[in-house]
Amino acid sequence: MAKKFKDYYNKKCAELLSEKISDFCPDFDADGFVAVVSRGIVGKEFLARQDVFVEAFEQFLPGPYTRNVKIFMRILGEKLKTTEGMFIHGWWLWPVGRYVEKHGCEDYDLSMNFIYELTQRFTGEFAIRPFLKKFPQETLRWMFVWSKDENVHVRRLASEGVRISLPWAKKSLVFIEHFSLARKILDWLRNDSEKFVQKSVANNLNDLYKIDSRKAQMIVDGWQREGVSLQTAWIIKHGQRSFRKK
Repeated sequence: MAKKFKDYYNKKCAELLSEKISDFCPDFDADGFVAVVSRGIVGKEFLARQDVFVEAFEQFLPGPYTRNVKIFMRILGEKLKTTEGMFIHGWWLWPVGRYVEKHGCEDYDLSMNFIYELTQRFTGEFAIRPFLKKFPQETLRWMFVWSKDENVHVRRLASEGVRISLPWAKKSLVFIEHFSLARKILDWLRNDSEKFVQKSVANNLNDLYKIDSRKAQMIVDGWQREGVSLQTAWIIKHGQRSFRKK
């Protein structure tokens, strides 16, 4: 039987994180951290396991939040070299992203800069959502800047982060509530050369069609008036897949 994704977040993951943290935080109680995580994850499902890791970070990291994030920044490692591998190589960073998701609004600028770095090794699509909820306009403007970044993972985050529906995340209506700012991100990315980004834009559009087809069609109509590239045509086709089935 294949290993369930939740089962990767186990004692070995706690040991890996504790080793990395101990390199930059000599007073970190690695054994205590591993013991608390190992006990806490028993019988827990995926997100509950992430929260066990977060609670252990809260207990064993020296704090405050700003210091802890600076420690996390130092353990991130090398950036992903291709569009593949964020879950293969960066899977162990999910608890770190969950910690920022829970506490990041305590320091907006530090957290946004951390998410920018995190998404180049794993993904920041979950960590960004509380910022979109609490600081929607400021965060959407920041993400529009990211949509122009040279790093493909950052550009993908600009789209993926504003999606209405994501696995393992609560539904977000920031795209509906701040439509003009959010659509600017898709407008910019619709001609992106990377399929990795195109898929995210198409999925974003598909989500929007399910909730507010009028707004989704407004975006498509605007693109068609301006002229449709091969990239945009692909995005429209895949972004309308659920709508066409109705």
